[in-house]
Amino acid sequence: MGAGRWGNPLLLLAALALVLGRHQQWPGFQDSESPRNVNATLTFLLENYNNKSNDSYLFGIDKLLRSQVQLTTGVEYLITVKISRTKCKRNSTKNRSCPIQTKKNLKKSFICDFLVYTLPWMNHYQLWNNSCLDSKHMSKNLTFAGRS
Repeated sequence: MGAGRWGNPLLLLAALALVLGRHQQWPGFQDSESPRNVNATLTFLLENYNNKSNDSYLFGIDKLLRSQVQLTTGVEYLITVKISRTKCKRNSTKNRSCPIQTKKNLKKSFICDFLVYTLPWMNHYQLWNNSCLDSKHMSKNLTFAGRS
């Protein structure tokens, strides 16, 4: 079954949903106003992303685009960030302060949505879902984790 000139229609639909979803608030989620908990969650999700990525460089958070929270049996965060390749190679540094890559041929960025469940008072985090699109082409879809 050919996909025709539009490519994979499911990928196109997923990209459209991701782009449209950036302008809507999910039911039950409110804008987050707790920078301490958001920062700990950002650290967790970035470590998770870098551990699962096969890139030879680490990625860092370039910009926090949206942070929403919902209280359930714990705290659920829906976070949208722009992550970019840093100058730090994966296994060559312990330094967590890695500047964003500036060399044109090494620059790479993604816009990612992360859904994280946390019990911050117990330092417990679970990545329930993430989806990233290449910020330059908005056509490369990466998914690493489902609910566990």
